[in-house]
Amino acid sequence: MQSSDPLLISNDKAIQERLSLMVRETLSAIFNSFSDDSAFSGIGPYELRDRINALGFLPAKGKGFEKVLEETEKEILPHLLRTWSTKYMPHLHSPVLTETICSELIIACFNDSLDSWDQGPAATELEESMIHGLLALYGFPVEGGDGCITSGGSQSNISAIIAARDWYCMEKFNWDVKMNGLPPEYTKLRVYTSEISHFSMDKASHILGMGYNAVRKIPVDSRCRVDVKAFERMLEEDVAAGLYPYCAVATFGTTDFGSIDDAVSMRKLCDRYGMHLHADAAYGSGLIMSQKYKDRLSAISICDSITVDFHKMFLLPISCSAILMRNGEKLKCFELHADYLNREEDEEDGYINLVGKSMQTTRRFDALKVFMAFQTRGVDGYGEIIDKAVGNAMYFYSVIAKDPEFIAPVEPELSSVVFALNSGDEVNKKVRRQLLSEGTVIGQTVKDGKVMLKFTLLNPNLEHHQIDEVVERIRTLGRKIASEQ
Repeated sequence: MQSSDPLLISNDKAIQERLSLMVRETLSAIFNSFSDDSAFSGIGPYELRDRINALGFLPAKGKGFEKVLEETEKEILPHLLRTWSTKYMPHLHSPVLTETICSELIIACFNDSLDSWDQGPAATELEESMIHGLLALYGFPVEGGDGCITSGGSQSNISAIIAARDWYCMEKFNWDVKMNGLPPEYTKLRVYTSEISHFSMDKASHILGMGYNAVRKIPVDSRCRVDVKAFERMLEEDVAAGLYPYCAVATFGTTDFGSIDDAVSMRKLCDRYGMHLHADAAYGSGLIMSQKYKDRLSAISICDSITVDFHKMFLLPISCSAILMRNGEKLKCFELHADYLNREEDEEDGYINLVGKSMQTTRRFDALKVFMAFQTRGVDGYGEIIDKAVGNAMYFYSVIAKDPEFIAPVEPELSSVVFALNSGDEVNKKVRRQLLSEGTVIGQTVKDGKVMLKFTLLNPNLEHHQIDEVVERIRTLGRKIASEQ
């Protein structure tokens, strides 16, 4: 180790000054690694792989921070995706607000953990405060409701489905899954979700020991929303066949299309059959801040649980999500006491140990990012960000929907637009690859068996003329590639 590299933060002024310099040098390296507005360097996978592998793994003697930063600046930083670029629009992978970059520095410096109060006193109390605020924001009761910060939408969805399964087994069979394992009827348990919903529903069913076949995929209509009549028929048929519907998922923003399911109609069917209704709002939860489009999220408050994802429309750094539960008792499926961690006598004296509400044990202080972003931007600032994103998607759709060279099958409800050139699958694939090599990154998916392109427009700095420029480049490339075939 180089003597100039401080080992740990301390109250030593010399160490503090050296660390401050390291942070400034790191920022300089970041800014020096790019010189234009492209989203990617365009390097190919084989060349990049060779460069990364040449850096080595674990040297016998440490190189010191300066040398490592120099190599990082030269070989790694230039080829990272620049999510802040207006030419980056493929996935639900957002740029990040500047204040949350600062919050990440705080999180890393203190390295508090959210398992027990004595591993993060202020961190624990702030997360609890933010959860209470989120419950109220989404129309859940603060008294009786509960939740926790998670690593992402997948963990939130899986947590909700575990909680729903355990609750249903107790209600229906008087069976405690946590103590006794799966009930004899477990092979007949079913969860219902859109055929274009997130794959974490399947992953959850696998983890729960019931398998993918326990996930019933509901067909969608022309707007890519759950076909409620088909859902009703599936429930009737499954119950008649002796199956047990225990949970349904209403998606508030499908990954590709941003479509929002009819949660009101789904709620009625869930009540009829005694089911838990989960809202996967990993994508669409940001609409709560919108002045123009908030009503598209109005039905979310009638659900039993909600997935909120802050590293999508809220523009927070990966990773940061939340699971909110109308009836907080359902989260007790994760509660387990250990003498070395979350002693019951401490909790009786007011020490909150959040490990009892989470799938995780060690957990980052990600609530700080939510706090700093909410406090910095407020409802008005966030409203402008969300309205810009959705407005850009609506503008883009309006441009290509009337252009005979394009297909635009689904009008956006959020900020994603799926589209394609009329010239065929291979042309669309090659257009995306060529744009990637030029530093413009867009998405690719499939609809009705056809290759489609996708814009996911989360960047509030994106203007209409920049959208027009990308559209024109796609049109030009499409014509050129089609003529060469």
